[in-house]
Amino acid sequence: MSHHKHHDKLEKIKEAIINSKDLSEEQKSNALAHIEEWYKEDKAYGVLIEGLIEKFAELEPIFSELGLI
Repeated sequence: MSHHKHHDKLEKIKEAIINSKDLSEEQKSNALAHIEEWYKEDKAYGVLIEGLIEKFAELEPIFSELGLI
């Protein structure tokens, strides 16, 4: 998958996290910080999704709704 497609998916994930009513502001901030860190480190997309779910179980329904898992 191209870098551009990853970027588009990451933007959708970030938007879904920001708009989530199930996450606290602290959880949103932490999740977004992890996304930015992994993006800068150019981690594999699958590793990013798995890592976020491990740290923030509340994100699993969001990723499922987005069709990412």
